[in-house]
Amino acid sequence: MTIDSKGRPVTPARRRFLGAAGAALGGLSPLGQLLAAAGDAGKVKPAGRARGYGPLKPARDENTGLPLLLLPEGFRYRSFGWVGDPLVDGSLMPASHDGMGIVAVNGSRVTLVRNHEVTRIGPAFGKPEFQYDPNAQGGTVTLDYDCDSGKLMSAHASLAGTMNNCAGGVTTWNSWLSCEEFVSAAGKTVMTKTGIGRLERDHGFVFEVPASGHSNAQPIRDMGQFRHEAAVVFPPSGDVYLTEDLEPVAGFYRFVPKTPGKLSDGGALFMLRAKNRQELRSGLTVGEPIDVDWVPIEKPEHGIDAEEDDIRGVQRQGLVQGASKFTRLEGIFVSDGDVFFTATNGGNEGCGQVFRYRPSEQQLTLIYESADRAVLDYPDNICVSPRGGMVICQDSKGDVQSLFGLTSTHELFEFARNNVLLDGATKGLSGDFRRSEWAGSCFTPDGKWLFANVFSPGFTVAITGPWGEGLV
Repeated sequence: MTIDSKGRPVTPARRRFLGAAGAALGGLSPLGQLLAAAGDAGKVKPAGRARGYGPLKPARDENTGLPLLLLPEGFRYRSFGWVGDPLVDGSLMPASHDGMGIVAVNGSRVTLVRNHEVTRIGPAFGKPEFQYDPNAQGGTVTLDYDCDSGKLMSAHASLAGTMNNCAGGVTTWNSWLSCEEFVSAAGKTVMTKTGIGRLERDHGFVFEVPASGHSNAQPIRDMGQFRHEAAVVFPPSGDVYLTEDLEPVAGFYRFVPKTPGKLSDGGALFMLRAKNRQELRSGLTVGEPIDVDWVPIEKPEHGIDAEEDDIRGVQRQGLVQGASKFTRLEGIFVSDGDVFFTATNGGNEGCGQVFRYRPSEQQLTLIYESADRAVLDYPDNICVSPRGGMVICQDSKGDVQSLFGLTSTHELFEFARNNVLLDGATKGLSGDFRRSEWAGSCFTPDGKWLFANVFSPGFTVAITGPWGEGLV
């Protein structure tokens, strides 16, 4: 039997997966250049930001004609998939547009799966066969968008009956992992922001959504029951890395599937432990590598700790073994053999951290920490372009919400700003939504189009323009 470098047997299924992953790695973006010199990783220009593509100006949406965004000169965009738009089954598009990913590309046609972070208790949308809990109103919508024509060709419900579908991640076999950021027990009466109600199923899990059709609405219980944020598949191994959005303590997890590429077969869950250092929420040095290992979570489906009456059951299993403490872990991305993830309110000033985990060396490095809310405040979802730059979605408590670029030369700049003011003439919506977060950023493989969501009132934008080399 062949054994890999981590002591795991290389079964025929794993060998096939590793072969496919090797081919996939050849097409990854050159993010290795981004912050590659770890000692310089946190440095930005003295003023705190780079110039980027130039000053931001009001830019009119090519579909509604409204100046929904501020963008640099030369960039343009189209909005689509608004809340309340019809789906193919006659139901209406849910609100709360959050995490999103591209699961298929066919010429100019792009298939996206988008999360809807709805926390309301009430009748689920979509058809019963892909509803997990009939009393939960979150889920996903699959969108078929034509970049050439700028038209949304179709939109259908692909997962329903879930709660707080926050972020997730695209797998290497082109499906979407949708993560619930809500933990509750079946039959328990729970309170949400919109009222009190009863859920019929356990919540706090990850669900898989295929590129076409709809999900089987079965949770992957071995991935754990906790406040999931995002997930990403690491191509060389097929392992899935998971972030937890919880404060004051959050964990960073790794799921090792029994069968790479077939998560429904189950697997083992682990939580990261920094050697000789449990506290990672502050007090770190940018660029300093930290040796880590992983502790097993023996009961991943036990997210609710009955004795403590809280939702930290999985986390607590790791902490008693010395697993490390982060805070509010959010977006996650893989490139060039590294795993990048953000802590939205981590760091000495509580303004945000960006970490890199390198599986080949079992090392964790803080590569960026915001020391000033005026520079970067509350980084959330992240994505990487084929050019090697990073786009960071902002979800702060401030009046301004932006998309930021982090260049391959370690410079941070504001790329786009939410400017959504509606008077009721568009989609029947009215209000000042400029404080609404950005989410779900993702690039087409050719790097020409950037997709992103404005969480509220809820719509997606496709942005294109003179991207150039060396920025994003």
